Amino acid sequence: MSAYGQIALVALACGVACSVVGVFLVLRRMAMLADAISHSILPGLVAGFWITHGKSFFAAAVGATLSGLITVGLVSMLSRSRRVTNDSAIGIVFPTMFAIGVLVVSKYFANVHLDTDAVLYGEIAFAPFEQFRVNGHALGPMSFWILLGLAVLNICFVSVLYKELKLSTFDAGLAASLGFLPGVIHYGLMTMVAVTTVGAFSAVGAILALAMIVIPALAARMLTDRLPQLFVIAALFGAGCALAGFAVAIWLNVSISGMIATTLGVAFGAVALFAPGRGILAQRIRRGRQSEQFAVDLLLMHLDTHADEPDWSQESSLLHIERELEWPAAQVAQRVEKAEREGYVLRQNGILRITPAGVSRIENVGVPRI
Repeated sequence: MSAYGQIALVALACGVACSVVGVFLVLRRMAMLADAISHSILPGLVAGFWITHGKSFFAAAVGATLSGLITVGLVSMLSRSRRVTNDSAIGIVFPTMFAIGVLVVSKYFANVHLDTDAVLYGEIAFAPFEQFRVNGHALGPMSFWILLGLAVLNICFVSVLYKELKLSTFDAGLAASLGFLPGVIHYGLMTMVAVTTVGAFSAVGAILALAMIVIPALAARMLTDRLPQLFVIAALFGAGCALAGFAVAIWLNVSISGMIATTLGVAFGAVALFAPGRGILAQRIRRGRQSEQFAVDLLLMHLDTHADEPDWSQESSLLHIERELEWPAAQVAQRVEKAEREGYVLRQNGILRITPAGVSRIENVGVPRI
């Protein structure tokens, strides 16, 4: 397989692995905790480097995972103290953890190869240079197999603990009363997030890993309310953006990681704008329709109020309605036509009369007859 094909496989595996765990993070409103974990793993990386006296991925992964879990624990402890809010706790912990790692690197490892920039920003184009070999045969990039294993592990984790994760996410009190131990489930999920972040940074960097965790889940949340579909849409969104970003990066000869992150942002912007239910355009259209329907209901209320009065014909004339409701003539004509199409009013010689369907309409929307 060509180098381009291997890079595409790494991007695809990263999109699936990260998006799966991102769904529950978004549903729990803890998306920024992934950001905290992605930045606070540096002390763990330094510890792994120091213990092994070299670049050992396993030691770095263990150290970074423990560092991420320490971050989660500190954030939870500060939040439970009720002295600071959850987002403030994140803002306190992860810069502190990251700064500790930077200080240790600058003090004790200034003359060795411990590239924190590569950890944060990554370079997926280097993935084909480190191959996974069995009996001397190259089976593809090491990062692809790591991310593929993480994708399988995350899918299995969500599948096995689906009921527990779902219940503790939407009703932690009920989960605790049923003996599901929501605290244990929470730290299990955070462990998977930490492990996934650590596994992704070596290939694509912590920043892109964060984007892959958060953005696909947010996009899926805008497209569906059904939890099983959330996982499918998030995985497809992450994988599709990874491949599309890779293709555009090759075409424009720009940073692959940067273009994948940009593609994620652009795709999310399109979803936010055009999503059928929660998109900006859909909400504007819905608000416009609700506004027009309210205006028609207001017209029906006016006609029904004066239907039995001696001067009902004067009260029900188009000119009087225009003055009474302070609507421009064009809006009066538009709303009367809508009411006529729906069978709520009858018009004869410029005089309107409410129909039984119109009376039922205002009764159905909770407007009492006067």
